[in-house]
Amino acid sequence: MAIPWLTVLTSVPWSDVINNAPKVADGAKRLWQAMGRGRSGDAAVPVEASAAPAPADAVPARVAALEAETAALRRQLLASGELIKELAEQNASLVERIELNRRRLVGVAWLTLAALLAGVAALVVALGR
Repeated sequence: MAIPWLTVLTSVPWSDVINNAPKVADGAKRLWQAMGRGRSGDAAVPVEASAAPAPADAVPARVAALEAETAALRRQLLASGELIKELAEQNASLVERIELNRRRLVGVAWLTLAALLAGVAALVVALGR
């Protein structure tokens, strides 16, 4: 049972995985920190303050705060999009390698079958004499 796993593990381009791991980890860390900042800011706003009508002079300040929050959300969205893109590229690379290994395995299976048939034919010829 360990042989297929060993084959898969030996065929993975570990140098690419190791080289890209810091970039993916940094991207995930930045995304996690950005998400954490957004959540801590949400917890600081009391529910009563957001439900109460604002005085007319506070509206520009609230609009500015909402614009800043929208910009922060846009940055988080772009960061998560970049991270997803990197992960998708790595996934595509791994899928290509797995497909190559599948083709190799099919080739080895055909060669094994041919060798088996040649061996059986040789055995039949040897026993027929």
